Amino acid sequence: MSKLYIVPTPIGNLEDMTFRAIRVLKEVDLILAEDTRTSGKLLKHFEIGTHMHSHHMHNEHKTTENLIARLKAGETIALISDAGTPAISDPGFLLTRACVENKIEVECLPGATAFVPALVNSGLPNDKFIFEGFLPDKKGRQTRFLALAEETRTMILYVSPHKLVKTLAEFVQYFGEERQVCVSRELSKLHEENVRGTAKEVLAHFEKTAPRGEIVVVVAGKTITKEPKKSKFSKDDEE
Repeated sequence: MSKLYIVPTPIGNLEDMTFRAIRVLKEVDLILAEDTRTSGKLLKHFEIGTHMHSHHMHNEHKTTENLIARLKAGETIALISDAGTPAISDPGFLLTRACVENKIEVECLPGATAFVPALVNSGLPNDKFIFEGFLPDKKGRQTRFLALAEETRTMILYVSPHKLVKTLAEFVQYFGEERQVCVSRELSKLHEENVRGTAKEVLAHFEKTAPRGEIVVVVAGKTITKEPKKSKFSKDDEE
C-alpha cells in the first residue's frame, strides 16, 4: 500500500537513529535524500541497501509530480534530509502537501531535530515558544526584527556560523543588550557547546571565538511590564 514516510535522521550522533527508522528505510521501495553522498554514509553504516534518489530544494518542484505518480502506483517512499526531521527548514513540505492533496497516506516518524534540545538546554521559558527558522538575508530582515522585538514568547532561530556575529549584533540593536540568549552549537556531537548570557555577553564571546558547526539560537521573549493597579477611589474620595 502506497505511503510516504518522513524519517528523521541523527543531527550528529549516529546513536540517535531509531530502530524503527532503520526498519522503514530498509523496507521502502525508494529513499529520497537531500544529498545522496551525505545520506550514503548513513545508509552504509546501518547496512541499508535501498535505492536513493536526490530530492532537494533545487529540484523538488520538478520531481514532486513524478513521485506522486509512483506513490499512486503503489510504491512506498521514505524522505530523509541531511540531518534531523525533513521539512523543518529542509525540503519536504511540497511533497507532503501534494500527498495530502492526493489522499496518499503520510506518516512522520518521531526522531532527532535540533531545535528541541536547544530550547530545553537554554534554560529559557519553554511553555510557549515560536520557531523562526532562518531569517531573511536582506529583503524583509529589518521588518522581521522589528516584529520579533515585540514577541513575548521564547524565539528559536537557525543561524549559519558566518552570520552569527552579525545576528547577535542585531539582537543587541533591536532587542537590547540585556536580552537573554543561548547559542547551541554542534548539538549531540563531541564538541557540543551551549553559550548562555545577555545578548551583549554572547556577542562578545563569539567576537573572540569564531563560531563553527551547526547552530541554533534561542532568545528570550520581551518582558511585559505590568502597570500598578489604580485605586478605585479618587483623590477627592480619599480626602
